[in-house]
Amino acid sequence: MALFRDRNEAGQRLAKELSEYADRPDVIVLGLPRGGVPVAFEVAKALNVALDIFLVRKLGLPGQEEMAIGAIASGGVQVLNHQLARTLSISDQTIQRVAEDEWRELERREQAYRGDRSSPDVQNRTVILVDDGLATGASMWAAVTALRKKEPARIVVAVPTAAPQTCEAFEDEVNEVICATTPQPFMGVGAWYEDFSQTTDVEVREYLERAADLLPA
Repeated sequence: MALFRDRNEAGQRLAKELSEYADRPDVIVLGLPRGGVPVAFEVAKALNVALDIFLVRKLGLPGQEEMAIGAIASGGVQVLNHQLARTLSISDQTIQRVAEDEWRELERREQAYRGDRSSPDVQNRTVILVDDGLATGASMWAAVTALRKKEPARIVVAVPTAAPQTCEAFEDEVNEVICATTPQPFMGVGAWYEDFSQTTDVEVREYLERAADLLPA
């Protein structure tokens, strides 16, 4: 049985878990494109705080792209699951080829979503990182690693649903983890949404434009 009708409803429910951050000018919500952006929009709107994006790309195993062997994020950060790569005998050349493809796509999306707008300054701010769920957590790991370099005051990871063990794994890595639901067995993020259709580039831009009109800059 699905827990959420769609990502927007999931964001509205997640926002209730984050009420202590409402109306705070030092707080910014960063959605992980593409699926995390509708969730993040609803969170930012409910909390009346700023919204932006943080780009992360999963490095998928060739032929089994849903299996993450790592991730990359804005700021030149690359995170690899070395143990999985060794177990599956994935060569360095294969990883490099996958990474190069994903870097090109990350740069394309950065331009498509932001245009001429610069990325936000998060130094000394509280950053709430939002995605539509956590399975392996590879994308979120990359985002957290990259964000640390930008010296925020506090990092909060917030998702509507997560694998219990993945949610627990972040507890020692960030200041706070909010996983609204941790079903067991997990069975993947999409299993808990009635509508888990892909968020488009156009929709991401529209959410950012709507947020700029509705929310603090």
